[in-house]
Amino acid sequence: MPAMSDPRPLTGEPVSLDLLNTRWTRDGTRQDLLTGTDGLQIWLKANGLDTRFSADDATLERTLAARDALAALVASPGDKDALRRVDEVLDHGRIRATLDAGGPGEEAEFADPAWGPGWTAARGHLDLLRTAPDRIRVCAHEACVLHFFDTSRNGTRRWCSMALCGNRAKASRHYARSREG
Repeated sequence: MPAMSDPRPLTGEPVSLDLLNTRWTRDGTRQDLLTGTDGLQIWLKANGLDTRFSADDATLERTLAARDALAALVASPGDKDALRRVDEVLDHGRIRATLDAGGPGEEAEFADPAWGPGWTAARGHLDLLRTAPDRIRVCAHEACVLHFFDTSRNGTRRWCSMALCGNRAKASRHYARSREG
């Protein structure tokens, strides 16, 4: 069976935001990549996790729980319930220090490997929060639900993609101005 391609309009964001971006809107209809294990396999592959974790029902269930927890945290960063939910996801894994011929390292460990992808996304979100929490953004287009990490020099990126939402917003403003005139 040929591999399915990733249908999402925005990919390549940090793993926590990429997990949130498994939900998007197309032509006014909500889309969700994670409605089954085929979609999970696409997401795992897109994030280089497909060789470490299985795309099975248990992993899907736990990854969806992590996505919901991260979505609640991004929507309300200081909310105690959202913080607790992400912390519960993080409780399913740990980092073990390692040392081998290549030098010191770290390795993630899980009592239940099905929590691995969701834990990896939650752990990645901690890195974003440490780096620049003010650069975790939701697209400014009113019909878009995608998230991105603003890596622009001055930190003023507004759109998930200039080609997608930025152009739609410009076209809407142009249309509104032309109707006024």
